[in-house]
Amino acid sequence: MSKVEINQGEIKVKFNESSSGKLSFAELGIKDEDVNVDGGLLRLVFDFEAIDDFKYYQTPTIELFYEENMAETHWICEFNGKTVLDKLDNHGHSTILLLNRKVLNNLEQHHENTLIVHAEFPQPANLNLKESYVHFFK
Repeated sequence: MSKVEINQGEIKVKFNESSSGKLSFAELGIKDEDVNVDGGLLRLVFDFEAIDDFKYYQTPTIELFYEENMAETHWICEFNGKTVLDKLDNHGHSTILLLNRKVLNNLEQHHENTLIVHAEFPQPANLNLKESYVHFFK
């Protein structure tokens, strides 16, 4: 289904197929020890290169839950090098990133299809991997 690679400051999830429905970060294979947000920065890479036929969910969604009550967090999502979302999220224990499926469709390429999520927290964060999820495909 997916393969997880951990690099310094980055978690990369390589999809082998377009899995339908919600998938928690734990179901994707991300482990607590893989996530280090001590410095307040997080980079998630979702690699869709192996997928041939994209059937996006009506609103592709990434939802992240964290244990701490965060002040303002900053999120940037890029698909194939283009910024598709730049959002400030105020106060709370979670962030929901809603992506525009038409924009993603227009940016698709034949070879490389990569979604990168940059997160900037005002303090160290502990993600809840069982509650955090992605829902990209129908």
